[in-house]
Amino acid sequence: MYPVSGITVAGVQLASRSNLNLVIPGLTVALFISITVLAGRTGEPPLHAALQSPTQPLTMVAGTTPEAMALGASKNFYKRAPVAIVAAPDGASQKLAASAAKELRIPALIDHPTAPAELKRLRSTRVLAIGDVRTAITVPRTNAAATSAAVTKAVRQVRGGDEFAPTPAPTSDTLVLTSSATRDALALTTAANAGATTIAVPGSDPRKVPAAARLLRQRGSSPVLALGDTFARDLSYTLPVIRKAPEQFGGGTLLFPGRTMVALYGHPGTPSLGVLGEKGLKAGIIRAKKTAARYQKFTRRPIVPAFEIIATVASAGAGKDKDYSAEASIKTLRPWVEQANKAGVYVVLDLQPGRSDFLSQAKRYESLLRLPHVGLALDPEWRLKKKQKHLRQIGSVKAAEINRTSAWLAALTRKHALPQKVLILHQFTSAMIHDRKAVNMSHPELSVVIHVDGHGTQPEKRGTWKMLHKGAPQGVFWGWKNFYDEDKPMLTIKKMVRKVRPFPQFISYQ
Repeated sequence: MYPVSGITVAGVQLASRSNLNLVIPGLTVALFISITVLAGRTGEPPLHAALQSPTQPLTMVAGTTPEAMALGASKNFYKRAPVAIVAAPDGASQKLAASAAKELRIPALIDHPTAPAELKRLRSTRVLAIGDVRTAITVPRTNAAATSAAVTKAVRQVRGGDEFAPTPAPTSDTLVLTSSATRDALALTTAANAGATTIAVPGSDPRKVPAAARLLRQRGSSPVLALGDTFARDLSYTLPVIRKAPEQFGGGTLLFPGRTMVALYGHPGTPSLGVLGEKGLKAGIIRAKKTAARYQKFTRRPIVPAFEIIATVASAGAGKDKDYSAEASIKTLRPWVEQANKAGVYVVLDLQPGRSDFLSQAKRYESLLRLPHVGLALDPEWRLKKKQKHLRQIGSVKAAEINRTSAWLAALTRKHALPQKVLILHQFTSAMIHDRKAVNMSHPELSVVIHVDGHGTQPEKRGTWKMLHKGAPQGVFWGWKNFYDEDKPMLTIKKMVRKVRPFPQFISYQ
């Protein structure tokens, strides 16, 4: 009997190579190969996949391409992955890659010069390449043509390979925003493998997608990952507003087109300037709410009662500051603003600046405009040039002055994370707003309304309405004013709802 020395593998003692020839000559080669393979696996075992999640309340993935989005998702949701997918850039390869990534629960990248570095970070030791992948990949790869059968076969091979280790159970509570689920298919699959929830936001403003806004508000502590540059400019404002700001009267954080405001116009204590001044504050609130309720009978759209308060009144005399405008004190206006809020009545502060300018006057009322339910109205009829006087000339304003004012109001709204504010531009002649097409409509903090506030016969008012709609800035909303004494006749609420088209977002009574 010959002595046998050996090694133990999986509890079975095997002979050393020198003695195998003597003991069982016929199995020498087979056992040598087996021992060699097994011995190669006695080192460090394959790494398991490890997940991670964004830690910041808001994380932006920069870029505009599918490659950038897939890379960003991999970096944010995977700490390591022994096996990863790299897909060719074509749509068919990406679609199959998304399916394979979902089945294997591994990250998926797109063929790009950035892919090798990410594979290195993931410590990947095997790549499933789908389609015509041309980037130089240094780790072993399993190739699959961009067909369903080829990918299915490759997935089986990868799953049975030594490098494959299952991804842990998903734990991420991250919300992933996408403006294009088609472009971001691979990124969304990678995120879903980690447990993230996808929210589709076409146009990049989640306030305009009620289901998205509702979920973001409900899960206010969940991190948010935003895919793509479309979110870069405004999400830092809109996300805190959705999650923390008080909702508008009528719901949500956007004003229009989701509701119509019905306002009483005037100045407290001055009946000659409008119905708002005919009675006191309590009576004004009751009247505003009753007027809004009459509209609500004819439409499913939320109708919100409002005050349009003339904060600076055009005056016949120049006054101490020689600007032909009498500015109401904040002390006078605050009770109206605060009680309106308690009653669910929106407030718009109207400016008639005379020889002053809109921005200077708006800044006077900053403390009131910081309140969520207070907006601003600019009345160019009462914006005078030097040497002009009220009632001798109809005032006017340049788009540049409107834009300076709107930029300030937008910045104030953003700074304090306030819900969107209304900015009303009064107009009844084309000359009242110079270069109207140049009015900046890009502020997500503001909802801009052109308020057609001329009076007269209904054919005259309809003519003005149609004329001012022509060439209006894209994205503007519309307002209509009813005059109790000057209109001949004034439209009833029923006729307003049935005949005025498009139906206005702001209706006021003077």
